[in-house]
Amino acid sequence: QVQLEESGGALVRPGGSLRLSCAASGGTFGNYAMAWFRQASGKERDFVAAIRWSSSITRYADSVKGRFTISRDSGKNTVTLQMNSLKPEDTAVYYCAADIYDDTLQATVGAYDYWGQGTQVTVSS
Repeated sequence: QVQLEESGGALVRPGGSLRLSCAASGGTFGNYAMAWFRQASGKERDFVAAIRWSSSITRYADSVKGRFTISRDSGKNTVTLQMNSLKPEDTAVYYCAADIYDDTLQATVGAYDYWGQGTQVTVSS
């Protein structure tokens, strides 16, 4: 059973930076895709970024390209989302997800098999 636990959410001012971490356990991650999604209050859960565990190939939503960076540490089984130049519209609950059957970096919620509980990111002055 794969378990994912996010951390690092906080209140940050516009233009600031934040680093989210996802600790993964219970699986063999070599063929997985790992992703971050976010869900603002009253809205659908949206794709943010994904990474192929085996090769570190990445994919980003257009809204975060150039500002966010996803990475993974295979030794620690963690996935990190570095968020820079944060905007109020980045405010959301951020979720870590794992696709254990397909590492082609899907951007849809339904493609992912395991989810964390989420961590709140609030960007406000």
